Amino acid sequence: MTTELEIQEPVVDETDSDEPADVVDEQSEPAPARWTRVLAFGVLPALALILALGAGFLKWQDGTARAVQTAGVESVRAASDSTVAILSYRPDTVDTELPAAAGRLTGEFRDQYTQLIDDVVIPGAKQQVISAVASVPAAAAVSASARHAVVLVLVDQTTTIGTGPPTKSTSSVRVTLDKVENRWLISQFEPV
Repeated sequence: MTTELEIQEPVVDETDSDEPADVVDEQSEPAPARWTRVLAFGVLPALALILALGAGFLKWQDGTARAVQTAGVESVRAASDSTVAILSYRPDTVDTELPAAAGRLTGEFRDQYTQLIDDVVIPGAKQQVISAVASVPAAAAVSASARHAVVLVLVDQTTTIGTGPPTKSTSSVRVTLDKVENRWLISQFEPV
């Protein structure tokens, strides 16, 4: 048996470059330097953008919440004042007081109110010498947005017919208001 002896030639690293072997290729930077660039030019700007967007969103939400809170306060005041105006009158001034109060109303409710006071309330107040005084001891917003609100109003009304004794009544009314040209106007007036 013959054994063949294999002789291996030494492996030689062939480089076409005249540069020494210890020069680092620019494309293969060390890992820490690469992560520093990713952090500086990628992660930090993205984080800053996310924080800026979050701050902007929170500012917008705060503005919206403040507008709703302001709408609630303004609508309660308007509902209270307008309720007193549309339910209070004296026989000698009823024909000017109630039509003026109609300016605090809007939509179909304004039309219905105007027809009611023209056909029933004004003639009845003059003929029977009826006077009514309303007050609002309590009112609260049920819901409010920048353009629409619902307010629950507690109404005390004292009515006097001729020389008779005053009659007192208390009622709760659900008042719906719409903001028209920066004024809160009653669009619905429903006893509860």
